[in-house]
Amino acid sequence: MTAQSIDDRIDEVVVGLASEREVARIEELARNDAGIARKLERARMRFHALDETAGELPLPERMWERIARDIAELPAKTDGRTASGEVVELAPLRKSVLRWRAAALSGMAAAMLLAAMLGWTINRSTEPVVIAVLLNDTGKPVAVVEGTANNTTLVTLLEIAGASENQVMQVWTKPDDNGPPVSIGLLPMERSRTFEVEGLPPPRADQLYEITLEPMGGSPTNLPTGPILGKGFARQPIL
Repeated sequence: MTAQSIDDRIDEVVVGLASEREVARIEELARNDAGIARKLERARMRFHALDETAGELPLPERMWERIARDIAELPAKTDGRTASGEVVELAPLRKSVLRWRAAALSGMAAAMLLAAMLGWTINRSTEPVVIAVLLNDTGKPVAVVEGTANNTTLVTLLEIAGASENQVMQVWTKPDDNGPPVSIGLLPMERSRTFEVEGLPPPRADQLYEITLEPMGGSPTNLPTGPILGKGFARQPIL
């Protein structure tokens, strides 16, 4: 399976075009492969934004019933032949309604996928220039951070911290080894998220990233104050 084919399959799963078997297969791959899990999460985030802008377009009321009725009411000669002399079998035509319906739905789904893919192509972020795996104090990975040249940062959680109602996870980085930590953003509801931070230099290899547990609303000092849930140093991926 090529990298392009897995990307296409993931997109089909997210937009609802994949079979139940294919959905189960992709989810199984994601459970066993952190790279595929990140691709799946990125696809969900991309298409969720597209979903938010799309309104429902219902089919006309009783559309399929009208098609079936029109077919049943096609004119026929008493000898079962049309004016051209060709026999018209109505039963097969009635059965074909189901095929027409499936074809129409497939066409609509394909159009939706095309629109989604166009939006994805236009808005797709650049590939990450650094990746950091954040480890807790026992050496267990708790999150993966991917940073791009324009400081778009994707944080993918691998563990739930179990924060209380008065706490929130906050992501930090140190663009300058000799400078203070800079907040990238909050992770409310302990969900993976993409951040866009302006005014920072492009991320670099060995840059520190960490996640701390802070009071609701974020650190009151704009510096890490709570326990460190995970930290790690960025590495440049081999693309």
